[in-house]
Amino acid sequence: PSGARVRLFGADNADALRGLYFDGVVLDEVAQMQPFVWEEVIRPAIADRQGFAVFIDTPKGINLFSELYEQATRNMNEGNKDWFAALYRADETGAIAEAELAALRAEMSDNSYRQEFLCDFSAASDDVLIPINLVSAASDKDQTLVQVDGLPVILGVDVARFGSDSSVIVRRQGLRAFEPLVFNGLDNMTLASRVAAEIERHSPKAVFIDAGRGEGVIDRLRQLGFSVIEVNFGGRAMKETLYSNKRAEMWDGVKQWLLSGGVLPPNSRLKSDLSTPLYSFDASGRMALESKDKMKERLGRSPDLGDA
Repeated sequence: PSGARVRLFGADNADALRGLYFDGVVLDEVAQMQPFVWEEVIRPAIADRQGFAVFIDTPKGINLFSELYEQATRNMNEGNKDWFAALYRADETGAIAEAELAALRAEMSDNSYRQEFLCDFSAASDDVLIPINLVSAASDKDQTLVQVDGLPVILGVDVARFGSDSSVIVRRQGLRAFEPLVFNGLDNMTLASRVAAEIERHSPKAVFIDAGRGEGVIDRLRQLGFSVIEVNFGGRAMKETLYSNKRAEMWDGVKQWLLSGGVLPPNSRLKSDLSTPLYSFDASGRMALESKDKMKERLGRSPDLGDA
């Protein structure tokens, strides 16, 4: 009636929106969208008309929605009038009757209730291996207070599998992990030279390299005289009765390291990678981790920093 036109699209086929323009866009269930939907498709489509965007969702961990909410809150608090953030809890809005909320709280797990009805970004889904609040707490700590002098240095290297994936080098020393080195578009020989430079710089006690796509990197470093350890993510776990494969065992090892006081750099992508994997149990009762391809489908990219 007003002459406006409202169109509906699915974010699962965001490429269909390329080349269009909008006066405003409302994005619902943002946490399930891949980051490029906003960054590469929607944002350019509202630029020439100086349009608006509204992001709506329930917290589902660290992802595009949580990052946008943090950005909006920060900008608004700094006086930037282009941004506005609001959080509406079910126990404050009256949208759901108190008796129904009480019933839901009694029937649901604490994590699910906090996430779905209290808009708690720190609540982890029950099947997430590494809880978001554990990752956030580890990245909020002052790294300089962690004494690591004299402790062994360990390097972890994840080698890119596909064109959009990243190769990553992570240095860890005791309970401290340092800012990851992230590379895109490097061939194996160039990546091997970068790893060699880190070995020369830090004299690590051990260097672990993903063998899935890292055979060329491993061979080149050994040719140069460096001692490296290849890791087969799909191989047998050391504790075969507890884990379905090496990858599940390693990721659970990261969780135990964080629980024992591990400190992470304040890297949003690393936080997102670590708090993404879901876990289950196989027919033998062993822990199994969500496949890397499924994680990539949900996250919008491969969890390369987490794997490293």
